[in-house]
Amino acid sequence: MHNWSRRLAMAQWDVFSAKPLEGNSLAVFFDGRGLSDAEMQAIAREMNLSETTFIFPRDKSVEDERGVRVRIFTVQEELPFAGHPTLGTAFALRAGSGAGRITLDLNVGKVPVQFDEAAAQPVFGEMTQIDPVFGAQHDREAVARATGLRLEDFDGTLPIETVSTGVPFTITPLKSLEVIRNLRIDIHGVSEYAQRTDAKFFYFVVRETVDPAARLHARMLFYNGEDPATGSAAGCAAAWMVAHGVVKPDERVLIEQGVEMQRPSRIFVRASQNGNRIVNVRVGGNAVEVMRGEVFL
Repeated sequence: MHNWSRRLAMAQWDVFSAKPLEGNSLAVFFDGRGLSDAEMQAIAREMNLSETTFIFPRDKSVEDERGVRVRIFTVQEELPFAGHPTLGTAFALRAGSGAGRITLDLNVGKVPVQFDEAAAQPVFGEMTQIDPVFGAQHDREAVARATGLRLEDFDGTLPIETVSTGVPFTITPLKSLEVIRNLRIDIHGVSEYAQRTDAKFFYFVVRETVDPAARLHARMLFYNGEDPATGSAAGCAAAWMVAHGVVKPDERVLIEQGVEMQRPSRIFVRASQNGNRIVNVRVGGNAVEVMRGEVFL
């Protein structure tokens, strides 16, 4: 017999999809108390998904006031915020209770997730992200050099701009579906460019879409390969779309992502405008549980 000192209950969810085996996979650990930072990082590497989350249960009165404490790890680092882990963890927490609203207490602060159970559809969850901060608008030629793309691959009518709702993404509009589908970027050039500017990650978008109902087709390539659905980046893209007239304030639109990797994801976004400020960025979608298990340490 194995003598495991610790057995950690976990579940895997596919987020930004109503169908199993699509969307972005997330591992959720239900009780991270007693784990060191190094152990959480090692577990995230073992899971080898875009992100893994750890829930830290607290007294109900504390959770009612401050939200449920959750930490988010990629295979390489802890993140203050990320979209699909926030939404997926809220779905996992709700699974037992059927609550209409779950608030997470993340490193970036409190993020509420509201659930809508219209009878005709799977449950829809929508998170409200912290208000966007707009960073630099980037020179197209400099981005072309850094990424290895051609100048004519970009959509010249919209700015390349960094936006953050907790994690900065540089929204990079490309010209066509053909360009984004054949995307090959120089990861080394991108990371060098990121070190000298505010561009941590590039979120490539194009207004031509596969699904006619979608408003943007998106891809996110980073150090762990490609991300099937990036909820934090989608929130930044929502703010960017409203700021530049791609969508109207409060208009809910669909961003499709993950298509090229056979993990189609459907991310629904909207943002409000208050004077010249973009506020109330909301990112929603479905999620489905695909696996339950235990990790032995």
